[in-house]
Order: sequence, then structure tokens, then C-alpha cells
Amino acid sequence: MKRLSSSLLLWVLAVSLVYVTGAQAVVLEGVGHASIYNGDLEAARAEARKAAIRDLSLQYEAQVSTRDTMENGVITESQVRLASNTRARNVRIIDEYQSGNLLRVVVRGDISESRDQCSAGEASRLKKRVAVTGFPLLHPDQARIGGLDDAGEILPQQLQQALIEQGGFQVFGATTSRMFSDLLNAPTVQQGDNRLTNVLQLAREMGVQFVVTGVIRDLGVADPSAWGTSVLDRMQRGLGTVDQRRRFAADLIVFDGFSGAPVYRQRFETVADWNAGPGGVAGFGSAGFQKTAYGQSVSGVVEAMAAAVTEALVCQPFMTRIARVDGYSVTLESGATAGLRPGDELKLYRSASYFDSLGDAPELQDSHVSVTLEKVQPRFSRGSMQQLGGLVNIQRDDIAILW
Repeated sequence: MKRLSSSLLLWVLAVSLVYVTGAQAVVLEGVGHASIYNGDLEAARAEARKAAIRDLSLQYEAQVSTRDTMENGVITESQVRLASNTRARNVRIIDEYQSGNLLRVVVRGDISESRDQCSAGEASRLKKRVAVTGFPLLHPDQARIGGLDDAGEILPQQLQQALIEQGGFQVFGATTSRMFSDLLNAPTVQQGDNRLTNVLQLAREMGVQFVVTGVIRDLGVADPSAWGTSVLDRMQRGLGTVDQRRRFAADLIVFDGFSGAPVYRQRFETVADWNAGPGGVAGFGSAGFQKTAYGQSVSGVVEAMAAAVTEALVCQPFMTRIARVDGYSVTLESGATAGLRPGDELKLYRSASYFDSLGDAPELQDSHVSVTLEKVQPRFSRGSMQQLGGLVNIQRDDIAILW
């Protein structure tokens, strides 16, 4: 009986997995509505079409699959799976109806689950602006062996270069800037203005969306006594009878530049032999440093840091500040270098601060208005809204977001 139950269990699981993973695209119809402003039917049609596509996705996500586990003919476990990411193809408008200033459209499209969790988002094609700051040393005295005092500046420079080579961001260097006053407890200690760090100020000055920073917590050698200058010490190192390993540990923190909130934090560590000859190293990242087993291991850590930053930010929305509002016209602080193109549509959010908490990060409030880009330059872009900026209280330093 147990053998029969096990076979039945495997069969149920197999059938369920086929149902879950083998789902093909389905044809669905969605309905969307939009208001017509200033007689602009094309803009309303585009907005209604997007709303209809969202309706398609919601319908697809509402289709659930179940997986039941049976033992001795009794269901002992039942799982329900809900699709979380969808992709729409061959979307076309099949019906359109206008009543006054309200437009209703019906679309039909092929909907399937997206394997790439960010492939459905327009923000995934844009280059977010990222600043990399200094990584100060928690224990500067540990850098004495090998003369690694410059590690706090060279490490973020290497990280910056790795991010540039990956090509997914606009990367800016601020490697002489220090984000934390208390390295031991960073980034949890607040400053006097009730902010964790001066991230907001740096992000505003550099015009970036994210700030990548950190702290080098350990550069120490396993056995400090093994690095004496006597003849015996040198002989023991040459014979390999002493522990020549050296540690590396650094905290990597990524902050959102608009709110100051940390979006990612991870400690990276490695241990390798510090097999550097006398006078063979001229600083962190030097040619002599890279030749050591320790230097090569640290280089691998830097590459892992760059990959972690990319993974942490790839699904974040693209955000940029509003530089100017003039009637229906909106100018943004990002342009073609970020990947923006004419026709892109970004949602506008008001940046609200309160008199009783002026030191806090601003609160973003959805204005329910979008800007459609018409002119795109390398460093800025300009588009138009459906309503006057004064009527919806959109102004300079508010935020435009593309999801």
C-alpha cells in the first residue's frame, strides 16, 4: 500500500508540474478607460490601451494552478500558485467607444508568464545614475603591512570600473567622500538631522538615483607576529612555517538617493595568502598587489560586489527629478544618456515635506498625471502633460518614474 501511495504521489506531482511549467500563452481581452484632455484623442487612446493591458495581466494572474499531494487517497497538502509576472504580445485594439470626455477601449493579446521578472518593465532598458563613494577603513592600522592605506579609495574605484564595464548604469565617482561618521555601527547610527547618512545631500548634488558605499572592516593578517623584520622572521616566511594568510571583509550598502533608505546590504569576505615580497607592493590594487594570491582573491570579491549591485538595482524603477515646469511642459534631469527616447511616458509624483519633519526624506504622492517625452537631449528631456502643472501642483524637484 505504501508503494502504491508513493507512486500515486509522484504521478500527481508530475502532472502538476507539467501544468505549472508548461503553460503556454493564452488569448485574453482587456478593457481600459481614459479621460480625453484638450481634445487629445491619441493621448487618451494610448493611456486607455495601457490600462487595458494591465487588465489583461490581472486576468492572467487570476488564473491559478493547484498542486495537491495525496497519501492513501487523501489530500494532505494543497498549494495554490499565482502568476506574478506577465508578458503581452500581439496586442491590438478590437473595439473603441467614446462618451463625452471618456474613452473606452477593448484590446486582445497573447498573455504568458515572463521568465525574466524584469522583462515586462520599461525601466529595465534604462541606465540608472549611480554614485560610488569611499570605503573607509574601520582599522587603519591593519593597512600598515603592505602599505594598503589607500584601500578606502582604490577599492571603490575598482568597483566603479566594474560597474561601468557591465554597462547597465551611468556611474559617477565620489571615492573621496565618506558617508558615515561612526564606522563601527554604520549604517545604523543617525546623524543630528535625523538622517542615517548624508546620502540625500550627495545624491542631490550629483544628480544620481542610487549611492553605493561601504566600509572595509578587516584587512588584518592571521598572525601579526609572522611579519617581523628579523632574519628569523624572514626565514620562517620563506620556509612557509608561519601562517601568512590575510583577511578581507567589507560591507557593501546601496542607498536610494531620493529617500535615503538602504535598498541592499551585504558583507563580502575572503581569506588568502599574503605572499608579497619585501617592497613588492606599492599600495592596494597596485601591480605587486594584484600578483599576490590575496590581491587576486580580493579582485574576485570586487567583481562579486559589482554583480550584487546590478542584481539589487535591475528591478528598481527608473526615477529622475523634474528640472522645470512651464504650463503643460515638463523638463526632466535625464535624457538620452540614460536611454530615454521620444514617446516614453513617465508617471509624475509630488515630493512632499512637512514642517514638523523637515529633516526626513520627502514623501512621494502620485499625481495621477504622466509626461510624454517629445524632445530628448543627452542630459535632459522635455515633454508635455495632459493638464497644467499648476492645476496638479507639479513643480521643480518633483519626481518622474518609469516602472
